[in-house]
Parts: sequence; C-alpha cells; structure tokens
Amino acid sequence: MIDIAFAKPALPKSGALVLLIGEGEVAAGLWQQLDETTGGAIARAFKSAEFKGAKGKVCSILAPGAGLSRVVAVGLGKPAELNSHVLNDAGGYAAAALRQETNAVVATGMLQPAQAAEVALGAVLRAYRFDKYRTRERPEDKPRLAKLTLLVNETAAAKNAWEPLEGVAKGVSLSRDLVSEPPNVLNPAEMADRCKKLSELGVKVEILGPRELGRLGFGALLGVAQGSVNEPRMVVMQWNGTGNGRKAKGKPVAFIGKGVTFDTGGISIKPAGGMEDMKWDMAGAGTVVGLMAALAGRKAKVDAVGLVGLVENMPSGSAQRPGDVVKSYSGQTIEVINTDAEGRLVLADVLWYCQQKFEPRFMIDLATLTGAMIVALGHEYAGMFSNDDALAQKLSTVGQVVGEKVWRFPLDDAYDQLIKSEIADMKNIGGRPAGSISAAQFIQRFVNKTAWAHLDIAGVAWSTKDAPCVPKGATAFGVRLLDRLVAQHYEE
Repeated sequence: MIDIAFAKPALPKSGALVLLIGEGEVAAGLWQQLDETTGGAIARAFKSAEFKGAKGKVCSILAPGAGLSRVVAVGLGKPAELNSHVLNDAGGYAAAALRQETNAVVATGMLQPAQAAEVALGAVLRAYRFDKYRTRERPEDKPRLAKLTLLVNETAAAKNAWEPLEGVAKGVSLSRDLVSEPPNVLNPAEMADRCKKLSELGVKVEILGPRELGRLGFGALLGVAQGSVNEPRMVVMQWNGTGNGRKAKGKPVAFIGKGVTFDTGGISIKPAGGMEDMKWDMAGAGTVVGLMAALAGRKAKVDAVGLVGLVENMPSGSAQRPGDVVKSYSGQTIEVINTDAEGRLVLADVLWYCQQKFEPRFMIDLATLTGAMIVALGHEYAGMFSNDDALAQKLSTVGQVVGEKVWRFPLDDAYDQLIKSEIADMKNIGGRPAGSISAAQFIQRFVNKTAWAHLDIAGVAWSTKDAPCVPKGATAFGVRLLDRLVAQHYEE
C-alpha cells in the first residue's frame, strides 16, 4: 500500500505534481504559481488539451519545467456535485497517471481536510496490485509510486480524517488479496487461518471444523463439502466496538459471506472454459473478512459479527449427487437438484446459526450466487433482495455515495413456488426463469423475521478492466459499502 502523508502547500522542486481542478475554476494558489514559473506552459497545455476541469478528465504534462518531471491535472467537475465518490475517483485517476513516478505531491486547492483524505483513499485503492507470484517481471513494468503527499493548510485535521480511511483501505486490500489468491493456496483451512490474524486487531475469532459442524447439524454446508479432500470451516469473527458487548443496545449487526474457495460445480460440473475464474467464488466471504478488518482497523463504535462458510465444491466418489436430500441446521430438508447451486446451501446453515447465536439487528449476506444476476445487471450493480424496506433504502443510498451500487429485486410468494419439492421441504434450484430471485427466495427461508438483505455480487466481485478506484482483478465490492452503512447509521 502506498504511503500517504500531508504537508503545507508549497511548490515542489522536483518529482510529480497533481493539480485538482474544479470545472470553471480559475488559476490560483500553486496552480497559478506553477504557471507563472513555467512561463505559461500549464495554461497553454490545458488550452491545447481542452482541459476545463470536467469530472473524470485528466491532462498529463511531461517535463513542464520548474524541475518537475510531470504535472497531472485531474478534473473534479462541478462544485455542487462534489462528493466522496468524485473525490475517490480523482485520487484513483491521479494514482493511475503517476504509476511510473516514485513519489508525488497533490495540490488539493480549496478542498477541506476531510475531502483531501477521500482523495488519498481513492489513490490507495487504485494503486493496489497483487503481484506476489510474479518472479520475472521487468523493472520498467512495475509501478513505482511509493509515497503520495497531499498539500493542505490543516495537516493535523487531514491526518485525523485519513486515519479511519486508512483502516478501510487496509480492509479492501485484505479482501482483494484473499480473492486474488489461487485455489491451490487458499483452501478453506488456509482462509480460516488468515481470518485468525484479525485477532491482532482485537477481533475475536472462532473457527469451527468438520467435527463441530457435524455435531451442530450443518447438513447443507457439509453436503457441499463432502466431495473435496479439503475439509470445510466456518469462521465466526466478533468486533466489540462499543466496549459493552451484547448488553449495550442488545443486538450486533451481522454480515455473512459465501466462501466457496473453488467451485467446479460438483457432479453438475461446469464447462471447462472460464472455470479458472471460480477461484473467486469466495468473494462474499472475502468481503466480510475485509469488512471486519476495516471496522476493527478504524475502531468503529459498533458491535459486529462476521461469519463465513468455507468449502470447496469438487466432484469425486464421495461428492453430493443430484437427487440427494440433506437436512439443514434449521431442520428443514432440501432436495439437491443441481450441485452447482451450492452457495445457497452454505448460506442456509450459516444464516440460521447467526440468528440463533447472536440475535442480530440485521443480517446482510454477500455471495457470488447466480450467473443470472450478470445477465440482469451486467457488471455495474449488485443485485439486492431484502425483507426490510428501511435497510434496503439505506444500502441503496450509501451505495450511490461510495460508488458500490445496488439494485433491488422483488421477493414474492409466487416466486417461492419455483423451489417447491415433491419429496422435501424445498429444492435448491428453481430453473432458468427468475434464477436470481428463486435463489433469494431459497435463502429467505433461513432468515425468519430478522431484518435481512442478500447481495448477489456475481457481476461485481471481479473486474476485467480498470476503473478509477479499482484496478483490474478483485474488487472487494461491499467493503466500503457496508463500512459506510455502519458509519452512517449504526455506530454509537
């Protein structure tokens, strides 16, 4: 992660300089000083590039003079539309343009200290890179940016604003690391061990293995795992940020993640093309782990629990068969029609355990659950299903603010008929029509009356192209969304 620092405004004598410029803004401060020092080179470059500070526009000027190697101007757009999402994106654009610079400074202009910290967050998020397995990369191909200094008048206030955001950035990086790992490295046991490291942040971590899960009666989860030599785990992470435990206001907030560390589809095996992508079928669990790290890292004043069900779905002589009937932890029975509809089986047992054990204020689960969600929404929004209008509205609003957007889908008894079984309480798949909805209807049967939201992140967990704050690869979608949800609505 690049190092972030804050300093008083002063024109640097070397290196790279970033100018953050709003639409319609006139030259002032360091911008004006630099233009005068370079004999009007900056103004001429802006005119030639037709750069006027529009949102998302970037103008790079190489060796403009005054000892600088590069000047990067990033547009902030209209002042009335400036929010954390725009500021994060601006930082991301800057980091992308500076990847070959060793260090750089950012002239934040008229931004407030907290706004400057949001720019820093975007830069850190975009500068992320998973390169632990690259052994022969040429030095010139490696990004060099190691430090970014933001120039602000109130450095102490900016540092204070950055401190909690740094915790969020570290949570995002952890989530991306987990999702990026190859499946021969990150099996259920290894992921559980990495969760255990959150104890260093003050998170209480409990790991349940196959024996404990068998004694509890996790028949749905264990059914998915039985075809693999890599044994399953469930990890329970608790952050007591109020200092009062469950006695404070009674109930923690709860987050549950699907953690299929590799999904072949089991006996209902997937096509070979693209199966390598199924290493990130644990992205929901990766988000929950990253979120718990973020909450603990910024010392959020909330009691939160995060639970992840970790399995590997493999075909073998011991694998679950289409036609099997399993008994879930709730006591409800499930006819397994398709072994590739396994994530909902994992969530069924973990959700029921969560509400029985912790009686949470709400439960939010995240899962790369259905290909149908990608058909419906592409790669721009996550699908959201909820039994609670207030919770759904909060998620939708916060998603727009941080740029991790969700779109609500219906839940209805009519769709519930799609998963009716002839020999068990339900079947695990309802066919192609409304595939994401019938999956959510299945999960809802393990929720009871607890306020709940299900986020199907199949289309947004991994990106095949760069975005302002998200380099190509694992996105950690949901960490910032849920951290902001907690910060705005559930902290004491």
